[in-house]
Amino acid sequence: MSFPWAKDYQPQNPLMRFLDEKLPLPRLVYNAVGAGYPVPRNLSYFWNFGVLAGFFLVLQIVTGVVLAMHYAPNTLVAFGSVEHIMRDVNWGWLMRYTHANGASFFFIVIYIHIFRGFFYASYKPPREMIWLLGVVIFLLMMATAFMGYVLPWGQMSFWGAQVITGLFEAIPLVGPGLKTWLLGGFAPDNAALNRFFSLHYLLPFVIAGAVILHIWALHIPGSSNPTGVEVKQESDTVPFHPYYTAKDGFGLGVALIIFFAFVFFMPNMLGHPDNYIEANPLSTPAHIVPEWYFYPFYAILRAFTFDFILPAKLWGVLAMFSAILVWFFLPWLDKSPVRSGHYRPLFRKFFWFGLIPCMAVLFYCGGAPAEEPYVMISQIATAYYFLHFLVILPIVSSIERPDPLPFSITEAVLGSDDNAVLGDKAQATA
Repeated sequence: MSFPWAKDYQPQNPLMRFLDEKLPLPRLVYNAVGAGYPVPRNLSYFWNFGVLAGFFLVLQIVTGVVLAMHYAPNTLVAFGSVEHIMRDVNWGWLMRYTHANGASFFFIVIYIHIFRGFFYASYKPPREMIWLLGVVIFLLMMATAFMGYVLPWGQMSFWGAQVITGLFEAIPLVGPGLKTWLLGGFAPDNAALNRFFSLHYLLPFVIAGAVILHIWALHIPGSSNPTGVEVKQESDTVPFHPYYTAKDGFGLGVALIIFFAFVFFMPNMLGHPDNYIEANPLSTPAHIVPEWYFYPFYAILRAFTFDFILPAKLWGVLAMFSAILVWFFLPWLDKSPVRSGHYRPLFRKFFWFGLIPCMAVLFYCGGAPAEEPYVMISQIATAYYFLHFLVILPIVSSIERPDPLPFSITEAVLGSDDNAVLGDKAQATA
């Protein structure tokens, strides 16, 4: 999908013209994020979150590299090195708070990006590969964030590592050996800290590579849009620059105002106070929790409390990973010919009054103590979560009658619906 004149692009500056001839980077930028890349004209601010995610990834890499210059991955001095960064390194407190809060904001942006994909069915053909790469990026983010949580070597760092790596013991036969191999010993110690630091430093660059593939895959079919109707004519699109660079710039400005409000005025709000206590293997915290962005999956893990054929711990581990792996199959579970939730009345009800409250409950229960009534509520929410994706979504997509779709993106924007088509005929026109 490109404008007819994109291939005829010629830089005006002599230096840029020389570079374009020898190494066509100007042409690549022009066709990827410039005026040569056509984008549906009706994108809402929900489409800003991809750019925001890219910004926070770059922010995490830059601040992480700076922090790595002063951090010591040794259990004897790791906690002290973090305090050294906070107290003695010039602007070290800013780097650390930016990095710590940047991780939270990265996940906030990604969660909104994912749930926008759920509502607008961004996983449907021809964009399956974009979605699958996105889920891979999310899994890499979770691994990176977990390892980063261990590095300060506070109480929650140590015991979080103890709990999460202990999950591998639930795997039959190979579990205990796998945990020992992962940690380099029988409990989190110097070997584990070194390994986690190395991987935490490496994985963001792997994520950046996956993001490049994600964007590359996006440029083949082009961006989706709130109507779910594909581009049919040139009037359905506008150049990415200046229209969406301006819109993304405004969204980034708003996000940065909120982000730096946290960094400067409430930098520890999204963290856990126990992580300011140095790790002590002989003192177990009263309530061990991961970072807040893992709460839903932690709630699913703890929802299994009794053995049934398999041990409860193994059921919890399988369910926790399956909660994300099920996203890989959404392109084939959702059979509706209509993409946008705006034109799917039954799906819309289950999304806003089923899935969203379910996730909110899992977020809350994941951070609550492992006691009643939170365990029972987690079990109900977990059951509904899997029911939504594996049962409700396929049935709803098969039986619902969608609302009429606009004939084109242009008509949706300008308000003309003379050529509107019924939702059940959308597959032939979209």
